[in-house]
Parts: sequence; structure tokens; C-alpha cells
Amino acid sequence: MASMMLRIVLAAVMGGLLGLERERKSSPAGFRTYMLVAIGSTVTMLLSQYIDLMLSTQWQAQAQAVGAQHDVSRFGAQVINGVGFLGAGTIILTGRTRVKGLTTAAGLWASACLGLAIGAGFYECALASMALILICMYALPATERLIIARSRYMSILAELDRFDHFGAVANLLREEGVRVHDVDISKEKDMHSAHLAVRLSVYLPKKYNHMELLAKLSTIAGVVSIEEVQ
Repeated sequence: MASMMLRIVLAAVMGGLLGLERERKSSPAGFRTYMLVAIGSTVTMLLSQYIDLMLSTQWQAQAQAVGAQHDVSRFGAQVINGVGFLGAGTIILTGRTRVKGLTTAAGLWASACLGLAIGAGFYECALASMALILICMYALPATERLIIARSRYMSILAELDRFDHFGAVANLLREEGVRVHDVDISKEKDMHSAHLAVRLSVYLPKKYNHMELLAKLSTIAGVVSIEEVQ
């Protein structure tokens, strides 16, 4: 009983800690969602171990009579599959063709795996994984932003009044020595807007500042908004 309670409480604490970072960023799955996923996967693993124990002790005679068999790993595999569907629900494609929710979905999956490890009593693995997951969520975003800011590849999303203004955008990029690899033009899905959404994949000159390019593009007449996207 004590071991069971320890595992469930530990799963709730660890899942909650993972969810706090997502909650702070107002993600679809936050504190409670992560906690529930971790608890649920831990309970599933405990149930799997319980059934395996009972089939080899108290229920052994009945199990042999009906030919019942049990694989401890099967429940855990179903948890991973089920969380995959839950994670997919947090991934959205916005009207500006931006994918959001990938980190949240990956975190939910990791939370489920963490719960399975805790449910199995593999505490060393759970604690080490917890530390690395927290580093990924809290420490690495700053490093990721730094890498992106220094990258020579850049994706730009510009909102234009009319297609005529795209020529001015293309001319400025050419003058700055920026090479355009791909262009995707679509009309904004908002029925009240006649603006065009232009997504550009570009290759910058060496040590060219991303914000500097965005600032120059924003001064072009007809550019309603402009931003860098991932």
C-alpha cells in the first residue's frame, strides 16, 4: 500500500511540475492535464503489475483452468498509443499556416512515459528523465532562440494589402543580398479581410540580423504586418 501511494503521489508531483511550464505559456494542456496523464499512466502500470501478480498467486488455478495469460507490457503500450491521440489534439494549424502545440504534445507523451516508469518502480529512470525534461522545457528555449536568431535560414510571414506590393518586398530582399528559396501566397481566411498572407523562406548573408531585416521590410508601403515564424 505504501509503495502504491508513493508512486501515485510522485507521478502527480512530477506531472504537475512538467505542466507548470506549459500552464505559464497558456498552452491547451497545462498543469492539471499533465498531472492527470502522469497519474493515469502510473495507475495503468500498477494495475498491470497487480493483475500479473494475482494471476501467478491467488488467481493461478482459475487462470490455468480458462487458459488466461497476461503480458505486463501490453497496458503500457496502450497508454503510449492513447496519449498519442491526446497529444494530436493539442497540435493546431493556425490561419497563418503556423503549427502550434508540438512541444505540448511531446510533453504529454513524455509525461505518460514518466508515469509508466514510476508505476513500474523504476525511480532512478524517472528522476533522471524528469531532470532532463525540465531542462528541455525551461533552459533550452533561450538556447533555441539564440540559435534561430543566428541562423542564415529564415521564414518570414508578411501580410500585404495587395499583391502589387509584393514586388517592393522582393526588390528589397534582392538589394540586401537575401536569397528567396520558396514563396507561398494565400488570402487571409478572415472573411472581413482582403489581405494577402505571404510566407517566404529565405537565406541571409553572413551575420545578417533577423530583426534588422524585419524592420526594413515593415517600412514598405502596403505591408500590414510582418514577423518571423518557425
